[in-house]
Amino acid sequence: MGLKRNLVLVRHGQSEWNEKNLFTGWKDPGLTSLGYKEAKNAGQLILNTKINFDCMFTSALKRAQLTGDLILNEIQQSDIPIIQNQALNERDYGSLSGLNKDDARKKWGEDQVHIWRRSYDTPPPDGESLKDTAERVLPYFNEVIMPDVLNDKNILVAAHGNSLRALIMQLDNISEEEIVKLEIPTGAPIHYLFDEDGSISSKEKLYE
Repeated sequence: MGLKRNLVLVRHGQSEWNEKNLFTGWKDPGLTSLGYKEAKNAGQLILNTKINFDCMFTSALKRAQLTGDLILNEIQQSDIPIIQNQALNERDYGSLSGLNKDDARKKWGEDQVHIWRRSYDTPPPDGESLKDTAERVLPYFNEVIMPDVLNDKNILVAAHGNSLRALIMQLDNISEEEIVKLEIPTGAPIHYLFDEDGSISSKEKLYE
């Protein structure tokens, strides 16, 4: 593909704690067998774009790192630079981390858990809100990743539901009220193409 300034975002494949309905956050479980399949499928979807990537950014958590590695293997680009940074980590769920979501509802009440999960700026005990997550993710994206894109590089980002929500909120100019409703499937790539001035010329979900 001759076009440059491509950015592909992908959430990690299903993790062992996704499968068990646990709050994960900064805890570090691996992928399930389905998660491996989702990551490899994401690689096949990305392969169809024929993008030659210059670099991959991922978090400090192995479920995202492994997803990225599996994608690069599928597209036969495992030799590109890989940069890991905890700025791209999932939202820290604090005291909820490791708890079953149903058990958390029994302990704190359905309404309170819903507020923690789906409000923009109310964090769970000892954890981060989506606002806190965005304040960690966006400076890193704006200062490190986006300059590479504008320098005619093709970038892959393998990260997490909430770190990607923060990016998409900015990229798509989505309100704080609407972004908390956005669901990002596991192993589902999203492709942005940018103009020279940094505006988005196209956005495509590479999945059904």
